[in-house]
Amino acid sequence: MKKLLFALLLAAPVSAFCQQPLKLWYQQPAKRWTQALPIGNGRLGAMIFGNVGDELIQLNESSLWSGGPVKGDMNPDAPKYLPQLREAIFAGDYQKAIEISKKMQGHYSEGYLPLGDLRIQQDFGNAKPGNYYRDLDISDAVATTRFTVNGVTYTRSMFSSAPGQVMVLKIKASKPGALSLKVLANTPLKNRKSVLGSNAILIKGQAPTHVDPSYLDLKRDPMRYEDSLSKGVRYAWVTKVLNTGGSVSADTSGISIKKASEVTIVISAATSYNGFDKSPVTEGKDEMALTQKYLAAAVAKPYAALLAAHVADYHNYFNRVSLNINGKDTVGLPTDKRLLAYTEGKKDAGLETLFFQFGRYLLISSSRPGGTAANLQGIWNNELRPPWSSNYTTNINAQMNYWPAETTNLSELHQPLLKLTADLATTGKHTAKEFYNLNGWVVHHNSDIWAMSNPVGDGFGDPMWANWAMGGDWLSRHLWDHYLFTKDETFLKEKAYPLMKGAVDFTLGWLVKDKDGYWVTAPSGSPENAFKDEQGKEGTIALGSTMDMSIIRDLFAHYIAASEKLGVDKALRDTVIARQAKLLPFHIGKKGNLVEWYKDWEETDPHHRHVSHLYGLYPGEQISPVTTPELAAAARKTLEIRGDEGTGWSKAWKINFWARLLDGNHAYLILRGLLHLTGEEGTNYAQGGGTYANLFDAHPPFQIDGNFGAAAGIAEMLLQSQTDDVYLLPALPDAWQSGSVKGLKARGNFTVDIDWAGHKLSKASITAVAGGLCKLRSNSPIKLAGSTAQSKKDGDSYLLTFNSVKGKTYLFSSN
Repeated sequence: MKKLLFALLLAAPVSAFCQQPLKLWYQQPAKRWTQALPIGNGRLGAMIFGNVGDELIQLNESSLWSGGPVKGDMNPDAPKYLPQLREAIFAGDYQKAIEISKKMQGHYSEGYLPLGDLRIQQDFGNAKPGNYYRDLDISDAVATTRFTVNGVTYTRSMFSSAPGQVMVLKIKASKPGALSLKVLANTPLKNRKSVLGSNAILIKGQAPTHVDPSYLDLKRDPMRYEDSLSKGVRYAWVTKVLNTGGSVSADTSGISIKKASEVTIVISAATSYNGFDKSPVTEGKDEMALTQKYLAAAVAKPYAALLAAHVADYHNYFNRVSLNINGKDTVGLPTDKRLLAYTEGKKDAGLETLFFQFGRYLLISSSRPGGTAANLQGIWNNELRPPWSSNYTTNINAQMNYWPAETTNLSELHQPLLKLTADLATTGKHTAKEFYNLNGWVVHHNSDIWAMSNPVGDGFGDPMWANWAMGGDWLSRHLWDHYLFTKDETFLKEKAYPLMKGAVDFTLGWLVKDKDGYWVTAPSGSPENAFKDEQGKEGTIALGSTMDMSIIRDLFAHYIAASEKLGVDKALRDTVIARQAKLLPFHIGKKGNLVEWYKDWEETDPHHRHVSHLYGLYPGEQISPVTTPELAAAARKTLEIRGDEGTGWSKAWKINFWARLLDGNHAYLILRGLLHLTGEEGTNYAQGGGTYANLFDAHPPFQIDGNFGAAAGIAEMLLQSQTDDVYLLPALPDAWQSGSVKGLKARGNFTVDIDWAGHKLSKASITAVAGGLCKLRSNSPIKLAGSTAQSKKDGDSYLLTFNSVKGKTYLFSSN
């Protein structure tokens, strides 16, 4: 019997691994980039293909961008066009407004670049591999490839270590002396390659001084280098091989290993980037010294110690939140086939859980304290001219990347975006003065690692997106939210408040009065849609779009609260209060929808991917079924008209919208639409707006914001706290009959655990990390353990209010 069991285990090695619910796993190598598996430590990233004889591992370093610090005086004539632009807008000459707007543009943003490719070549002759398996274990952030050739099992395990600041790849053979391979390192960037001893290759080079966006087709070199290595970010990359048994030798073509039993490959890389405002040449870091420092420390430690430190560091973040839905996990299929089955209608709550945790995994892997903010593709990019430069797009995408940071208990990982916001306030101050002759700071639609803040386009970009000026105001919401979730008053006083005040200063100067005496923005757009006015004239640049006014209303409300909390700047606060009262209000249109534009104009694309005018519903808190039912009904009608389709990130936004409308079933419907296999050969699922086989979000092409937005949306279905309430299970779909979630965060710095059964809350616990008033809302009555406190009916839900003590945990059960 024992022999039979052992034989069965050997015959089905895959089945033992597919029972792990938090793994992406496959039975074949990746054929394309969107099938490869991502690892990262916030700075160093890799995409692992899992090929047998010619493995490809594509590498990135988060600060490897083209360009350098932003230079001023790129458009000194811009301010003189602002009065002309406003005159055209108020006259209804929208085409003239577009042409004038183009005269108020500056340079395009820079691009995020690939570091290079690592290849592992093993010559197996004509032998065919068997028992192939590859996975990404997001419980431990380790990727594994395993296969058998000629009776020998080969295993490759790789991770990117934040404590060690290196990537480590271990290759093992089940028989001694069976490893013979060659390691190749190459980069598409300008470089010089050299050998370090007998077991390491060094690649040094520079990034271009400018890379045009991929969508531009101009009569100029899209990638521009200056002479030699005098300008542009410098980089250094060392690949070092440590062998157990056998021999190793190196030349510039690669590192050869013969008849080893184990091989550990350590990858260390760094750049000269030293901040958004410092020349990477004359003021840059010593990239070679950093690379050698990280490498020396790593190779001095045994592999087991490197792995243990990596896992412990990763667990510190990842293990804070657990989610279980419906008490079982259907993981018998590989992830690509599992996703296909889900696309065809199969129920799979475990896949939904995996997708949620994968979003958290990606944030941990691409955004760490002290590092750069996650860009449009996180830290993973294999193209010299990536889609949309893989930059920071601030009319939603950069912000969406950080929607799950606070709610899913990863608050520290929010810091890179908050730091970028502070950098943008510095460049944005110059942009406000140079382009508009205004005080304060402003950010437009695009930015990059250099904190570029000007309107892009070089005079021919489409103003419907290029000239949108509300990026700084929207980013300011993240400052306030970070304070609300942490209750860190030092952060509020020293960092958040000064930046919010600067955004307010700009906005007060930016607003103008309309004919009815309301304060509006002009110019104004609703990214990235167009309209037809009463006369049928089309346009994109007008005044007072609902998105603009919602963002400003948000900023003003948060500034007023922060000013009152800190007891400062009463005169400015009073000015903001008065201005807030006369901002152009929301309007409900003839279709019962929330009006998107200054007037009840038709959109040229009523099913547009952006739903910018619902900012006040999410991420804002101005629209709620609890507090503003009429506006909530208008928001619902807007979503019904817009439809459920869209790009990947658009669907992710809609999950959050429907969750805020307390419609869990519709939020779940959109989630299922997002978890829709996209772009795979041999299927009927080639349309966009879904998910690739490696669970990357498909815009298409890949944009990571959809992954982050979806993770935030799932959290929003389980817990909300935007209107001073901690709302338990506000949008629980019928499909999630039972389950538990532990470790979510609510504003006020409350940590929340929830259990439910029979589609009804059964118990919950609230840990008051900071203490203070807690207003607990639920859809069924609950009671506080150890007291007589019970929730009371409040509209369509129940409310229980109590004063919490710092550090104390409170238990609740159904009543």
